Amino acid sequence: MIIPVILAGGTGSRLWPLSRQLSPKQFMTIPESMAGSGTDSSELSAGDHSVAGTVMANSDTTLFQATLLRLQGIPGLGAPLVICNEEHRFLVAEQLRQLEMTDAIIVLEPVGRNTAPALTLAAELIGRLPVAAGAVDDEPLLMLVLPADHVIRETVVFHACIETARQHASAGAMVTFGIRPLYAETGYGYIQRGPVVGDAVRTAFKVKRFVEKPALEVAQQYLDAGDYDWNSGMFLFGHERWLQEVEQHAPEIARHCRQACHSARSDGDFTRIDAVAFAACPSDSIDYAVMEKTANAVIVPMEAAWNDLGAWSSLWDVSSLKTKDNNVLRGDTHVINVSQSYIRADSRLVVAIGMHNAVIVETPDAVLVADKDQVQDVKKVVQWLEQMSRPEAVLHTLVYRPWGSYESLATGPGFQVKRIRVRPGASLSLQMHHKRAEHWVVIQGVATVTCDERVFDLHANQSTFIPLGSRHRLQNMTDEWVELIEVQTGAYLGEDDIVRFDDVYGRVQTGVGSK
Repeated sequence: MIIPVILAGGTGSRLWPLSRQLSPKQFMTIPESMAGSGTDSSELSAGDHSVAGTVMANSDTTLFQATLLRLQGIPGLGAPLVICNEEHRFLVAEQLRQLEMTDAIIVLEPVGRNTAPALTLAAELIGRLPVAAGAVDDEPLLMLVLPADHVIRETVVFHACIETARQHASAGAMVTFGIRPLYAETGYGYIQRGPVVGDAVRTAFKVKRFVEKPALEVAQQYLDAGDYDWNSGMFLFGHERWLQEVEQHAPEIARHCRQACHSARSDGDFTRIDAVAFAACPSDSIDYAVMEKTANAVIVPMEAAWNDLGAWSSLWDVSSLKTKDNNVLRGDTHVINVSQSYIRADSRLVVAIGMHNAVIVETPDAVLVADKDQVQDVKKVVQWLEQMSRPEAVLHTLVYRPWGSYESLATGPGFQVKRIRVRPGASLSLQMHHKRAEHWVVIQGVATVTCDERVFDLHANQSTFIPLGSRHRLQNMTDEWVELIEVQTGAYLGEDDIVRFDDVYGRVQTGVGSK
């Protein structure tokens, strides 16, 4: 059996300002990435573990959801295990719910420790599943490791490569998938192929060496040599094999992850590990910790129209909606004498004149303008934003929460205006604030308000005042959405000014952007 392990903990900083810490790219809808994705439901065979059977990838599908959907039709597939940042847990749960995936395991990382510890957590937890106890020696339980933010358009080719990798992984190989390079790319690592292993049908190669992201001239040499592949970051191997390898090559990672999983507990839809033990774990990647050191590494080449959407230039690459001047235009845009450019407008008109090879991305609170050949440096912008403690690194003006969403409309000295939407049957936490008061005006629906000892309903065009220090809660007890305007006033309006007393989502501590 193959257990998909979905690595969903990244922040996608090179796609800022679209991707933010609390709303990273893998959980966002990126229509450019969807063309040609998905699997026709007629290809599914009886007994296959599928995602709601006939659910298809489309322009409203997130990258995370598309990663799961393209697995449809792979024989012997178990329920997925998703590893994500604790702050993204409700995004993951909601997007799995939309796919009707009720059996997925969601493992929460209390802190980020890179991919090797994340995968070690997965292997430890998979070993405790009932299916692991029933595995037989000649059919090892395999882990298919997939980042949650890739685009793979040739699903049939992808499946065929997994079948090839299955044969080698079942024999004990540590299989990685290499992407045949199309051009000299400095944003990817490379893998040099060694001797052929397997037969003509299931061709793979021993890994000769891994190479980090090279300079342009070196990347061109690799392309000309013909025996280098891009490092995709996808893997297939036995869960016990991984534990053996990490014990041999990265024993500290193995020890801390084992300790972290020893007291793992279920918390509703989520699996929580020991935060203290995991925080002490060294941070390292799968490649550095194990794959570059193992004697069992095998590479299966793949030509499946793959892209990791690692930068804005990648979105230009994968888009099938280019104009006659090779521009990709999204939103309310107008261009004059512009070519080879990616321009995206999310909230207002964007006009560009006399530009070539440019990237312009507009969001309600930030605008990025860059040369398309230098978009790898967007990560440096995010690092600067973090150093300056600016909110643009963390949040969008529109923030999704498990109960709905809130959007910041205006901010000034001593005030902030938000639009709040509460889904049917949902409830915010019972909370209070030390430094701000709030005015609520209902626009649509019927809101049930708790303010200290009072509980009452507010209808459209009705309002109420929540004094500073009052315990309050907003609920939607109807089957229609509730929408309201919130006006905050006070000396400090940060989202960390919140104390929770009761919460249906288990959020009992203070937190950024939590509401």
